[in-house]
Amino acid sequence: MGFTVAQKILNSHLREGSLEGKNGEIGIQIDQTLTQDSTGTMAYLQFEAMGIPRVKTELSVAYIDHNMLQTGFENADDHAYIKSMAKKSGIIFSRPGNGICHQVHLERFAVPGKTLIGSDSHTPTAGGMGMLAFGAGGLDVASAMGGGTYYLQDLGFLGVKLTGALKNGVSAKDVILEILRLISVKGAVGKIVEYFGDGIKSLTVPERATITNMGTELGATTSIFPSDKRTREFLKAQGREESYVELSADADAEYDEVIEINLSELKPLVACPHMPDNVSPVSELEGMKIDQVCIGSCTNSSLSDLITVAKILKGKPVAENVSLTISPGSRQVLYMLAKDGYLSDILSSGARLLECGCGPCIGMGQSPASGAISLRTFNRNFEGRSGTKDARVYLVSPETAAVSAIAGVLTDPSNCDLDAKPKIPKKFDINDNMFDLPAEEIAAERVDIVRGPNIKPFPQGEAIPDSLRVAVSIKVEDNITTDHIMPSDSRLLPFRSNIPHLSEYCFTGCDPNFPKRAGIFVNSMVVAGENYGQGSSREHAALVPLHLGVKAVLAKSFARIHRDNLINVGILPLTFTNPSDYDDIDEGDIIEIENLRESISKGERFIEAKNVRSKGVYKMSLVVSERQKNYLLAGGLLNYTREIATE
Repeated sequence: MGFTVAQKILNSHLREGSLEGKNGEIGIQIDQTLTQDSTGTMAYLQFEAMGIPRVKTELSVAYIDHNMLQTGFENADDHAYIKSMAKKSGIIFSRPGNGICHQVHLERFAVPGKTLIGSDSHTPTAGGMGMLAFGAGGLDVASAMGGGTYYLQDLGFLGVKLTGALKNGVSAKDVILEILRLISVKGAVGKIVEYFGDGIKSLTVPERATITNMGTELGATTSIFPSDKRTREFLKAQGREESYVELSADADAEYDEVIEINLSELKPLVACPHMPDNVSPVSELEGMKIDQVCIGSCTNSSLSDLITVAKILKGKPVAENVSLTISPGSRQVLYMLAKDGYLSDILSSGARLLECGCGPCIGMGQSPASGAISLRTFNRNFEGRSGTKDARVYLVSPETAAVSAIAGVLTDPSNCDLDAKPKIPKKFDINDNMFDLPAEEIAAERVDIVRGPNIKPFPQGEAIPDSLRVAVSIKVEDNITTDHIMPSDSRLLPFRSNIPHLSEYCFTGCDPNFPKRAGIFVNSMVVAGENYGQGSSREHAALVPLHLGVKAVLAKSFARIHRDNLINVGILPLTFTNPSDYDDIDEGDIIEIENLRESISKGERFIEAKNVRSKGVYKMSLVVSERQKNYLLAGGLLNYTREIATE
């Protein structure tokens, strides 16, 4: 049997384990890392704690793209800290305004056949380049920067066969929305999604990157396209043709399952509130009045996306009931829009130009009015993520967004007279002067680390005790996101390096009294439904509960990255073996677990717990590798690293 693209890259980077079995853990070498400033400060604090002076990767880049509103000293202080760490540790620093990490990395650094992890869940964007790229917690990224192995468990491989070609008015965004409609936000958990078939030939690298970017919303471990003539075309235009390697699946490669999509049959789609998989045809909702349109994000802010928008807007005013914002994905995109006259078409329409950054996608500005309807070309529409609790956010393509902004109502672009999609330019305008290179190794010793007053120590896990007695501090439903656990908006992003301050807001979207109650309980447990921790890779959703005394999470199932983050900080991720036991537990119940340390030490898969109030006895599952077992026993990855360093 031949190999898929992903399997070829995994095999060439394999350090531990084997791909031959269906189950088990493998460890791979990581070539590149990236961080962004919302998660980066914590990642570099953890890298410092490891005591490794210089990164050991081929390339590491620190991007500033999230915390762009400097309403106080906090964001600027974090940026100064990250910049000094980058200078000292051998990391390229991308300044504020240079662009969104995933868009810029695709342009300037992504390499087919290489591996990448980033402290952002949408790092798989680089899979559009034929790179195996994973979103991860900051601690995993810090470990990789130090030369550590990155681990993956029980991988499955989902093939998506694409045939045909997209019609005018239909875009790559509609492709991934269709897959979300078919398999849901849980449909690819534990799987690598790989695209193949004749249909991929018609898709450019930016279009492929839109699809792999939003593969994160499928719950996928990562997503990837082959590296082919389209890849070479993009790299050549970026002045990086030497990075090209051809990479495709073998003719006899097999996937665990395959779904097929005929691109020619797709129609414009929209993800309705409040989940990316709540997908309907635009035609079914056409005519719905809208209040706001936001175009951008790491999903849809490429040059080709925004040229398409400019062509639609040219000579037409934005409807008077609509506020339209444009966020270019990179400085390169903004410069070329301006140079070629497209920016004037956008501005003449009445659109508002925002900085090259994440902006509204992460709740950093442009919160809609109360009860407003906002069309966004972003990747997530979780309730309250926009900054307005009762806003209704719909996810659409750039084409749908632009034609709707003009009409003032949701409009199907396939019924409009649109120009053909723009081609990849033969040469992008390249200016890398907003990258700061690190100091040489000898000079790095003289670099001082800048540490402002907002940067606080991160919490440390504790070794697993012999027994555990915890109160249920909160009980939550299915599909709880990291936004629910640790909100991320313009109020809180400046405090990403201040865990004590963030703890005052933990779970407050679900229950405003949670922080106070967790403080009273001292040691507690979270009880949850299916797919707990979906969404962002931010490890703050594990670190902040740790600070508040959460020792375990008992859920029906977990999202991959969040589960790994819980283990890395020393919080037990327990799973119901009988999902109906969830109904027997109430907030405030006392849960007792005897012989806990002994059970984990022996590698026992099942752990028994007792509910003091109901007398219920629950059989819980703890599925961890030998490595993860050691992390938990030590109280987290950092504690374990220190233990083995002193042996």
